[in-house]
Amino acid sequence: MKLRSIAACAVAAALSAAATGCAQDTARREPTTAAAPDRSGQELELTQAERLRISDAAEVLTKRCMNRAGFSYWTGVRLSLEESRSPGYVNDDVDWAAEHGYGSRVQEKVDRARRANPNGTYRAGLSPQRRKAYDKVLDGGRDAAVLTAEIPTPAGTGEISKRLGGCSAEVEKKLYGDPAAWFRADKAVTNLQPLYVPRITRDKKFADALARWSHCMARSGHRYPDPPAAQDAVARKAAGLTPGKAFEAEKRIALAESRCARKSSLGAVARERETYYRGILPDRYEELIDTHRRLERNAYTRAAGITGPRA
Repeated sequence: MKLRSIAACAVAAALSAAATGCAQDTARREPTTAAAPDRSGQELELTQAERLRISDAAEVLTKRCMNRAGFSYWTGVRLSLEESRSPGYVNDDVDWAAEHGYGSRVQEKVDRARRANPNGTYRAGLSPQRRKAYDKVLDGGRDAAVLTAEIPTPAGTGEISKRLGGCSAEVEKKLYGDPAAWFRADKAVTNLQPLYVPRITRDKKFADALARWSHCMARSGHRYPDPPAAQDAVARKAAGLTPGKAFEAEKRIALAESRCARKSSLGAVARERETYYRGILPDRYEELIDTHRRLERNAYTRAAGITGPRA
């Protein structure tokens, strides 16, 4: 049994709704078509449903591009909106925990779809020459342009790069307008967490809420100092149980976690403290955050004309 353990992403990524691939908002949010500016005049960050719509549109555009070049391409299996949410650092959605636990069965579904991906089978069946052409059309191959982004680190700055060409470049241009600007903004913003998360973990409001959560869990018969410890314990216990019993045990602990998260306000406090400390980062990061929100919002507007929302 595989769990989307928050320990694998670290507390930094877990606390942030902007941490791609690790954590999302713990509250249920329905798909929306637009976001009003916040009080500072900035656009709000996209919801999980809106970000999923961008990724779905990217798949559709990739398929169209590959088909024009004479290759077959299959879009990925879409999870439902309900399945697509992540428990995050602490899950305070009681209904979701009762149904999905920590999401192990959802992850198993994702893994099965990845193993059965017809694109890999199709590519493997091509001749060496056609396979090389397929790769070049898809991402530009070794001749693709190299994008570079500066990322913030506690010690100063670092650098990250990627090759982007072929259909991948075409798709990003259609969605974000300027792939290089998007890459710079996205990598910078999604690497801001180490700059402020240590302050969150030392914050008295957060520490008090975490203590209340741990005390609540102990009263429920689950003695864990924090949510990552609870999730890790579930993974260890699963090794000695049948799949059915392992999932029931997972749901019991996840349900206790979510109820205690509500009672202790841990999820709400973590989100509020994350917003606060992110908001007082040095001014030099404000432009990057604004650019990220603007480009992502533009991408969502374009994606909404390509594919519908997930059910």
